[in-house]
Amino acid sequence: MYSLVEENYLKALYLLSLDNDGEVSVNDLSKHLDIKMPTVTSMMKKLAKKGMVQYESYKPLRLSEEGDKVAALIIRKHRLTEMYLVEKMGFGWEEVHDIAEQIEHIQSPAFFAKMDALLGHPEIDPHGSPIPDKNGKMMWRDYIKLCDCRSGDEVKITAVINTSDDFLKFLNGKAISLGLCLKIESLEPFDESMVVSYEGHKAETLSKAVTERLLVEL
Repeated sequence: MYSLVEENYLKALYLLSLDNDGEVSVNDLSKHLDIKMPTVTSMMKKLAKKGMVQYESYKPLRLSEEGDKVAALIIRKHRLTEMYLVEKMGFGWEEVHDIAEQIEHIQSPAFFAKMDALLGHPEIDPHGSPIPDKNGKMMWRDYIKLCDCRSGDEVKITAVINTSDDFLKFLNGKAISLGLCLKIESLEPFDESMVVSYEGHKAETLSKAVTERLLVEL
């Protein structure tokens, strides 16, 4: 069993490592958690002694096989909770992150197994992110960023990345949600903004900051 602080470190390492071939610098982890580097280094040494992290001075960090599984199961609890809050309790997708941050640390496999069953064993959370299975395995889907699509493409929104409450509220205001089908009407070369059309919206302009955070399938 691990402390809340240790679990937060492991989860942060896992998420950061997804974009860096499994490796994370102490500096990047420090910035992500907003914790001073000496404190981060001390925790990494502690987790290394527990067999959770591969740590060597001046070298990138890497989760061990066991550390990777523990972190994935924390993320599983977080994403299941988010899904439960949306599907069973009526919360908006912009309201659930902070609540799930607290619930993910509950040490009760039976609690989350029941939650999973009540939801019908979902594979994604309310934001389209994959939910690791009970063994910590993550099922990745082959999505592309909206910003990488071309004029005339018709796509369906499948996930939102780099989410924040403000961004999700922005999407709510545009009536943009998972499963929405839209057509790309035109692209603006200067600022890479995009004009799209979808139900109730004939010519909605989306900035690059928005389109690079929306994942779609053709």
